[in-house]
Amino acid sequence: MTALGSDLMYDPTQLRTFLAVAQTLSFTQAARRLGLRQSTVSQHVRRLEDAAGRQLFSRDTHSVELTEDGEAMLGFARRILEVHEQATAFFTGTRVRGRLRFGASEDFVLTRLPEILEGFRYDHPEVDLELTVELSGTLHERLAAGKLDLVLAKRRPEDPRGELVWRDDLVWIGAERLRLEGDRPVPLIVYPPPGITRARALEVLERQGRPWRIVCTSGSLNGLIAAARAGLGVMAHSRRLIPPGLFRLPDRAGLPELGKVDFVLVHGRRRGPAEGAANALAAAVLAGGERLRRSG
Repeated sequence: MTALGSDLMYDPTQLRTFLAVAQTLSFTQAARRLGLRQSTVSQHVRRLEDAAGRQLFSRDTHSVELTEDGEAMLGFARRILEVHEQATAFFTGTRVRGRLRFGASEDFVLTRLPEILEGFRYDHPEVDLELTVELSGTLHERLAAGKLDLVLAKRRPEDPRGELVWRDDLVWIGAERLRLEGDRPVPLIVYPPPGITRARALEVLERQGRPWRIVCTSGSLNGLIAAARAGLGVMAHSRRLIPPGLFRLPDRAGLPELGKVDFVLVHGRRRGPAEGAANALAAAVLAGGERLRRSG
């Protein structure tokens, strides 16, 4: 692939498509998110690769992965789109305003979500943003009850609602020196009900016929992390969000596979100013999605 010249501008439409593919690692999921045909998504990515003169994804029939140049493009794409949105808002005179009740799951406590929210507050100073941090299951319940306008959280496997931000593996994590005894119940560190990772952990252990016991329950991610670092037991957690000081358990531990987990944005039913503010924040989260997979 050869560069077509440094004077080429990057098309915001192609950049948004690139971000959608990068965050979902799926051309099919990206097409669904953007409301485009899969062939159009492929065309956008190909044109962006032509403009950059670099291959941004390595892909075959089974998987899609970012190349090193693709990882670099993530940061550039996000910044270009942020500036593009700021310029559009400035020159069209559109102002997003109103009260926005936003819920984010505990999973994002240690990520760079605060940076995304800070940028949103800077771009939309007339939005009165109220943040609620809770368990994913609790956030979905509050959204359904009309108490939140937008939620960023995990979703249950059977739940079709929400716009996919990214899909990740759920893995077992614990302290580096933790050793599990094969003939003893698995010591579990879990959120209280209706925690989604709690339900998944219990489900797969029951299916395997593996005995378990709960050694720590906490509604706080920091509480769970403290227990895990102390070597009390294991917890189910997103692979890309493993906290510092904790490690993925090796396959030889003999624990069952936990499968995938989806992180999604779900909108409430409220209309009016809150709807515009929710759409703007959702766009900011999707544009900055790669920062949610990294600790601050």
